Amino acid sequence: MTRAPDLDSLKLLVLVGQLGSVGAAAERVGISQPTASNRLSTLERSLGLVLLERSRRGSRLTEAGHMVVGWSQRVLDDLAELMTGAEALRVRRDAELHVAASMTIAEYLAPSWIGQLRSQRPDLYVGLQVTNSERVAALVGSGAADIGFIESPRPPTGLATRQVAHDQLIVVVANGHPWARRRRPLSVEELAATPLVVREAGSGTRETLDQALARVGVAMAKPLLELGSATAVRSAVIAATGPAVVSELAVRTDIADGRLAAVSVDGLDLRRVLRAVWPNDRKLVGPAAELLVVARRR
Repeated sequence: MTRAPDLDSLKLLVLVGQLGSVGAAAERVGISQPTASNRLSTLERSLGLVLLERSRRGSRLTEAGHMVVGWSQRVLDDLAELMTGAEALRVRRDAELHVAASMTIAEYLAPSWIGQLRSQRPDLYVGLQVTNSERVAALVGSGAADIGFIESPRPPTGLATRQVAHDQLIVVVANGHPWARRRRPLSVEELAATPLVVREAGSGTRETLDQALARVGVAMAKPLLELGSATAVRSAVIAATGPAVVSELAVRTDIADGRLAAVSVDGLDLRRVLRAVWPNDRKLVGPAAELLVVARRR
């Protein structure tokens, strides 16, 4: 046998066995009898077997033909099961979306994105797991999340990425803090030498700050306090625990309302890119692809 037989020819042979003639099988599939005969002859050459005994009175299956019909029926049944299973998986995929997002994105951006997606797909279940950027990458890589959103300055290895937004980290203090009354920007050295309220290691905010300081050749002092979310850091600063570097998204309202003050820093670039991530060996499809489209509209 030089090549595998095509499924249409196997189906035609099975119909010959069921209906008793090539003509009836050809009519069932909507082709002419000569076309059906040619297909069956090609199938015989492909398998190297005589499947039909041909005579003026018609054609009937040989012993080998009967055996091949049985095997062909199993192939066609398995194919039908495959197609049914694949359809069930597509339905489940299109009914559920599992998202992982780093803290700042999850608190200030993802709810709006998910709301817009669900307005288009009201029956869609969306599960959002909130964690730091490092853990988001792990969840997506393991398949526990269909798509993730991270704040890390460097794209994780093994994942496809797409930029969805920009963000700016800023230094903030309570209004009673001496820095709130400064008229001149802080120097990088002053900021680095001051114990700060910071996010935990593995968060995109912490990594962005560490890398920004490293680029200008300074290291951050031992943190005053490490906390697991932007909301917790914000609350600590409002309570006058100490200065912090946080996303502008997290404190925009507090600055406008006078609860916090933003402090300028000379020579420190704290801009960052927010990214969607998914496995680089998998095409993004279904609700995950639609969520990416929504996120990139902003």
